[in-house]
Amino acid sequence: MKKLLTFIMAGGKGERLYPLTKDRAKPAVPFGGIYRIIDFTLSNCINSGIRRIHVLTQYKSHSLDLHLKMGWNIFNMELKEYIDVIPAQQRVGESWYRGTADAIYQNIYSIEAEKPDQVLILAGDHIYKMDYAKLINDHRLRGADVTVGLVKMPKEQSPNLGVVQVDSEVKMIGFQEKPKNPITIPGAPDLIYASMGIYVFNRMVLEEELVKDAKRTNSTHDFGRDVIPSILDHCKVYGYDFGADSSEPIPYWRDIGTIDAYWSANMDLVQITPVFNLYDKEWPIRTYQEQYPPVKTVFALEEEGRVGLALDSLISNGCIISGGRVERSVLSPGVRVNSYSSVSDSVLMEGVSVGRYAKIKRAIIDKDVQIPPNVEIGFDLEQDRKHFHLTESGIVVVAKGTTIKTDTVSISREG
Repeated sequence: MKKLLTFIMAGGKGERLYPLTKDRAKPAVPFGGIYRIIDFTLSNCINSGIRRIHVLTQYKSHSLDLHLKMGWNIFNMELKEYIDVIPAQQRVGESWYRGTADAIYQNIYSIEAEKPDQVLILAGDHIYKMDYAKLINDHRLRGADVTVGLVKMPKEQSPNLGVVQVDSEVKMIGFQEKPKNPITIPGAPDLIYASMGIYVFNRMVLEEELVKDAKRTNSTHDFGRDVIPSILDHCKVYGYDFGADSSEPIPYWRDIGTIDAYWSANMDLVQITPVFNLYDKEWPIRTYQEQYPPVKTVFALEEEGRVGLALDSLISNGCIISGGRVERSVLSPGVRVNSYSSVSDSVLMEGVSVGRYAKIKRAIIDKDVQIPPNVEIGFDLEQDRKHFHLTESGIVVVAKGTTIKTDTVSISREG
């Protein structure tokens, strides 16, 4: 991997994840209790033996920068190993990053300085485990100019994905951006090949194509929409099937670009047999964690309904379940669930406090929100819609630091 340079795209606005991205970049959004979304891509890099990484940031990057500084300052620059954060700088013009290809183009000097054989380009906002060494090896063995990471997905999901068409040798011959009627995989009419937003370029090819794209006035300067389709006729572009080395028919990969997808991916973690395993010692997921005490449960007076209990849930350090009940939920550090309250099918982020007799169902509660006693969230969706963000599937999102006034929300009968 010494002849490889890696870029992680971490500058997107994440508008479809609002209000979770109101004050933070999408890759910095908490996930799975103790992690940030970008931790999964970075952990894949470390586990794959990749040691030269540029993280490209732009919007609302402060919390992301702080997380990387606190949790990922693990390399020795003297050994030419690093995770280097590069903010948008208008280095080659008056514009900020206009797309994924433009972001790399504006940092082309980093490629010229390092002179790698290949450049690996990754998205910093997906949840999956992948050995990039296998991808790089496949690229080199095929003698490819470009390799695109592909994952099999149900064709019903094509309106949210870039769909790739390949021939029998997995050479890329077509691309569709979020099609309603996608080209399916030969022999598998219910499946498509979705682009994972992962690209391996030979350096010379990348530099040449980036310069061409920068000159195009009708380009959105995006790899998937513009650069890859434009090179199919004169470059050897292959797909790499993410599932080829997996025992699973469809390996786990989630683009959690919407609130519903984000909630669903968190709920995947609390299944009795989770489809995405955080406990794999062969593929550890790194992160930064503050120093919190162990989880504590308080009270066991079941005849009074006052039971400190958590079932089928992820409970992070520093949480106190004081006479409340938690089911099928993900609790970040420092959450407190008070007596006679209930939390189910929900994600509670750091510092959330749930008051006595409060009830929360199918909700995402962002950092430092205090749920007053007796309040109900997720039970009367029309009432919730007046005060909080509500998704199409009925997930209620309470934004970071929201002050909840008890005279404007649903109150439980106990109150």
